[in-house]
Amino acid sequence: MVFDNLTEIESLSLEEKKSSLNPKNKFKIEANLHRSNMMLNPLNLKHLNRLDSLDCDAVTLNLEDAIAPSRKEEALVNIAFFLSYLQATQSEIIIRINPLNSGGLKEVEFLKNFTFNAIRISKVKSEKEIDEVLALLDEEKNVHISLETKEAFQNLSRWRARSRFNRANLGILDLLAELKLPQSLLKINNPSIEYILSKFLIDAKSIGVEPVSFMYQKYKDLATFRELCMWESSLGFKSKACMGPSQAAVANEIFAPSLAEKERAEAIKSAFETNKQESIHGFMHEKYGFIDEPIYKDALNTLNISI
Repeated sequence: MVFDNLTEIESLSLEEKKSSLNPKNKFKIEANLHRSNMMLNPLNLKHLNRLDSLDCDAVTLNLEDAIAPSRKEEALVNIAFFLSYLQATQSEIIIRINPLNSGGLKEVEFLKNFTFNAIRISKVKSEKEIDEVLALLDEEKNVHISLETKEAFQNLSRWRARSRFNRANLGILDLLAELKLPQSLLKINNPSIEYILSKFLIDAKSIGVEPVSFMYQKYKDLATFRELCMWESSLGFKSKACMGPSQAAVANEIFAPSLAEKERAEAIKSAFETNKQESIHGFMHEKYGFIDEPIYKDALNTLNISI
């Protein structure tokens, strides 16, 4: 817990919270795999108080559509307040801002000096918006996007690769509304949904951006959520947006490489690098068959090692 007791914190006014903000507070973020990306409402102080102990690989503090306009400032200050006192966390911290022309730029200006991993821009339509936010952030912070508009869906693969623009999150309900397609299509193995997922994944990968699959709103229906994760894993996804810790636990399980996959990847990596020293780039392995550079690169991907 960030605070042992929330009673006093809950009694603070907005101005009292503002007066005790400390953007110089630095803490270690021990994030490794990215399988689960859990959305969190910053109006809920009990949820914010667990930022140091969440069982998810990334947590997204949401300032956008789940927050009423009259309470957006409160949510913003709550985020800054807890970042002022957080000592450590095992989850990446991402802040989902509003569209840049609807307060998002002001939110970045307010938060930019605090410790977090990335800003996630909502309702992106052009790559210019990415550059605007990158220009405001220091070199240690990244930019993510919510892909929710038809413009982003159509043009993502044409956008220029940027080293600190490294993740895209599919907002499928907003995208379906933009495309004037009914949400009733949102079923496993529906051809239209499979096309949207596949195009999004390949377009993101083609410019070096990690694609994160959409959030499933029925958070109590874990059976369907598990089926979705397994289907998306078969398509090539490695991570999923989650609503609550139960979904995060399923995503962590489904998207983690199995022990057998890890052992295979480690063996291939070791064998290829040993043979490469002898200028041998293609050879037969007694257990895993023919190994060459594409097989080696796949092993590195499994081990989450950059090529």
